[in-house]
Amino acid sequence: MVDRERYGPWAVVAGGSEGVGASFAMQLADAGIDLLLTARNPGPLEQTAQRARARGAQVRTACGDLREPGTLDAIVGAAAELDVGLLVFNAGANSYGAEFVEGDLAGFQGVVDLNVGALLRLTHHFGKRLKDRGRGGLLLVGSLAGYLGQPQIGVYSAVKAFDRVFAEGLWAELGPVGVDVLHLVLGVTRTPAMERAGLRMDLPGLNVAEPDDVAREGLAHLADGPVWVAAGNLDTARARSDMDRAALVRKAVAATRRLVPAE
Repeated sequence: MVDRERYGPWAVVAGGSEGVGASFAMQLADAGIDLLLTARNPGPLEQTAQRARARGAQVRTACGDLREPGTLDAIVGAAAELDVGLLVFNAGANSYGAEFVEGDLAGFQGVVDLNVGALLRLTHHFGKRLKDRGRGGLLLVGSLAGYLGQPQIGVYSAVKAFDRVFAEGLWAELGPVGVDVLHLVLGVTRTPAMERAGLRMDLPGLNVAEPDDVAREGLAHLADGPVWVAAGNLDTARARSDMDRAALVRKAVAATRRLVPAE
């Protein structure tokens, strides 16, 4: 059970409308923690808010695109009077994929704005509040993609690597003052976003995690930072950290072709 005294009474869940974000919301609500949920699409956001309210949680919502400064301002404003003990940043999906030199630079910039810009803004704001409070947590959801460069998602892989290294530094800074920092690394997870991306999750031998399981694992290991690799993917993360980078990237090319059907 999540420690409400340490990580409550309020939590902010960015990307909290579906998939792993919705699972975080439900499990936090079950722990008696009230929620500020943010997401881009109002329909799924309100549905998740209603489900959390049915579990007894107070829920506020801030709907908008985290790549827009106005949305970040709205989140900060909505949380101004709340005693926030936990920020879950789960909004870092890959919003644009293409071969870099053939793709649209503005699309790639959107990936950076979401996974780096929005993450920095919210962790800077709430991290300072938690430091002054003397307890709490920052849970930043990452990806196995951040362990090596891959075709079509090279920018996404790079920002996820940034997020992990950033979390390690933040953990070193905030841990001594009572704030837990965890970069939770996910592999293939059965979420609506991955289904919309067309990933083939029925491949033999593919390790596919469920949103409820990875959210539960992340919350259980909040104090075990700076990095926790979820859902049995630790050996994969270790293998992707080998120094023969050319061989690893070639394997990634082949794996991507199997996982993502050709158009």
